[in-house]
Amino acid sequence: MAFWLAEQRNGQRTDWVQRFDPRFWTVDFPRPVMASIVTTAPDALRVTTEFHHRDALIGLIWDSTDRYDHPLTGYATDRDYARTTLSFRWRSAGVLPLDAVHGPTLVIEGRDADGAEVTWHVRLWNHAEGAPDDAVVTLPFSALRDGWAPEADAPAIHPQAIERMFITLVPPGYDPADTGLLPERAEGWVELSGISCTGDRPLVQIGDVMLPPHGEHACSAYDDCYNLTPARLLRGVRALGYRGPLVHYMGMSHFFRLVPDAGGALLVAGDGALSACAEAWHRDFFARCKAIDFAPIASLSYEVLAAHCPPDWQQRFADGAPGLTGWSPPSALLSPANGSAMAWLRAAARRVVAVMRAADLPVSFQIGEPWWWALPDGRVALYDAAARAAFSDAAPAITDLRKPLTAEQVAVLDRAGETLAASTLALRDAVRDAAGGAAEVMLLLFTPTILADAQPELRRANCPVGWAWPAFDRLQLEDYDWLTDGHEADRLVAYDAVAERLAYPLAAQDYLAGFVLRAEDAAVQWPQIDQGVDEARLRGVPRRFVWAVPQITRDGYTRLRPAEEDDMQAFDDLPYPLPLGQDAGVSAEFSTSVSLTASGHERRASHWQDARLHFDVGSGIRSDAELGTLIAFFRARRGAARGFRLRDPFDHSTNGMTGVPTPFDQPIGMGDGKTARFRLVKSYAGPEAQQRVITRPVTGSVAVSVGGVAVDGWRLEPGGWLVLQTAPPAGAEVRAGFLFDVPVRFASDRLDIVGAAFAAGEAPSVPLVEVREAT
Repeated sequence: MAFWLAEQRNGQRTDWVQRFDPRFWTVDFPRPVMASIVTTAPDALRVTTEFHHRDALIGLIWDSTDRYDHPLTGYATDRDYARTTLSFRWRSAGVLPLDAVHGPTLVIEGRDADGAEVTWHVRLWNHAEGAPDDAVVTLPFSALRDGWAPEADAPAIHPQAIERMFITLVPPGYDPADTGLLPERAEGWVELSGISCTGDRPLVQIGDVMLPPHGEHACSAYDDCYNLTPARLLRGVRALGYRGPLVHYMGMSHFFRLVPDAGGALLVAGDGALSACAEAWHRDFFARCKAIDFAPIASLSYEVLAAHCPPDWQQRFADGAPGLTGWSPPSALLSPANGSAMAWLRAAARRVVAVMRAADLPVSFQIGEPWWWALPDGRVALYDAAARAAFSDAAPAITDLRKPLTAEQVAVLDRAGETLAASTLALRDAVRDAAGGAAEVMLLLFTPTILADAQPELRRANCPVGWAWPAFDRLQLEDYDWLTDGHEADRLVAYDAVAERLAYPLAAQDYLAGFVLRAEDAAVQWPQIDQGVDEARLRGVPRRFVWAVPQITRDGYTRLRPAEEDDMQAFDDLPYPLPLGQDAGVSAEFSTSVSLTASGHERRASHWQDARLHFDVGSGIRSDAELGTLIAFFRARRGAARGFRLRDPFDHSTNGMTGVPTPFDQPIGMGDGKTARFRLVKSYAGPEAQQRVITRPVTGSVAVSVGGVAVDGWRLEPGGWLVLQTAPPAGAEVRAGFLFDVPVRFASDRLDIVGAAFAAGEAPSVPLVEVREAT
């Protein structure tokens, strides 16, 4: 399907919005501080805050450059605030008020008149009228001066080159020199209402595209969008043509409440409580999803930021080291054997479900990537205290899954799988119970880890048969490591393995494609991801998701609605029912533009890569019975409406034109150790060899060779694709031989039969034309 990596707008629709539109403010902060931002009116926003340390600080940010929206939906950069005035009503509680030392300050980052980088500080109280917690603030940028109580000669800010500005929010008891904990968690809020921008340049241009729905779905994650307003996030997703189901991962670092332990470490609250900031954000998010007909799928995983995960909850290797991910900072994996960890996960799920139900949404819930952590070096994290007590001490420690295991070690993996399955089923039941019984619960699996060839026994632990259909309502698969690295054979083998082991029908499966970790890989990996989405559609997977919104917007990935010529046209996969006769006519047509220059020379442009065939098959009709068959077949095809197969009498084999196919006839690809899917083609020799794509091979006639050796172990997919069970090694030539038909249709909706002429032996004209199928 067509897609586009948009770097900038190029004539697409735009509109204007007020500068300082509340949807486009952001918040940011260092963890474990927490804050979220939502819009409460077209001219108002609310920030919810949560502080733990005396030196904690949150920034409420306006950026002159849009750093988060897709190029087609973002606002234009404008750094000039000269003769511009921002005003708003300030209300707050639980943060230092406007008149306090270290109270809210507008920090402006920009350049002075000489182009040097400068930071200015403007105390809001100096520009406020009202009470310290309820005042109208007016900020005329051309008149602002730097400092706590600026004198007339204090440095003026340079409003023509402002990069960004932010308002500081700090807790009561703030001390920038003290890194210690506050006496207790400090929760607060700030509201800006009546936000107004007047004077010069009060508006900014903004992308206003609205792509038609293309049938694919999006994924978001709170860890990636905690700093944005839900209104901004959903505006962008909808504008890019995504509709319906929307996977929303709650994340592993920002959604939970933190409480200090005896040693002062901030750990997740054991009762599963959500951070007040996360709860406020998700109430707004789910309500907005409901309003614009998105169907969010809330997702929780077994992953928690290691700094906030109780040590005894964490999976551990045989040497006692925790099983940590490679993210920075790392996350830890919850042990399915630890009762407290699993109780916390179920409690958190119940709270998420409660927020969804408050928005009057149907409950859809994803259990995301539950597994025992394993590394490529063969280690597996089955050895936390709870797992040891339950099963893993029953055999010598597994230190390398790549090596042969004893029967006792295999039994440990089976017990690990049973424990993992039981934990997910308990989580499923908790979700259904919290939803009042009506909930759709999905399981997300990451096949490159759970089905790694180098660790064949790992699937006992990480793909347990306890997950088999119908344990969950839907099975969701993702394989982005293999997808973006070209490991096509591994992907296809994994689909078969999951189908055999878990037996979910395609109608109950989803596919998640993605993701591009580094922006510099976008041009290479997005085509692979887009192709992966198309491949899932052709396999019959009904719902496909693109992971994830931050990468979509960063790289400008724009999925386009299928063009009409790409849609599956009506085609009856059956042959023309009559012999063609020796007088059948075949014509091959190209499309070439020829222009004559003033000097009499020609300029020729070839528009088609392949010829289009025309046939006249009327000469094969010799009897009234055959004429009746033709008329019935014409009617069943509704004239030109429906296609069918036709065997070209002069060219229907890869061995010459009409010979018996052999496995060595046509080169169709070269092995690279990863690719397993090859398109069937026939090449026509010449100074510039022409390659013809074959979409209708004859089943049963195909023979295949790899590296000069005939092979079995392959299958045909619709559209003329050959899929090998094992990827050919690098440098091995893949060849195939086969018979093939031409997809055709009647050239006209009208079939003329003259009785007298037919009785006199004159064959009717029955013109057919080749159908160009999507490739």
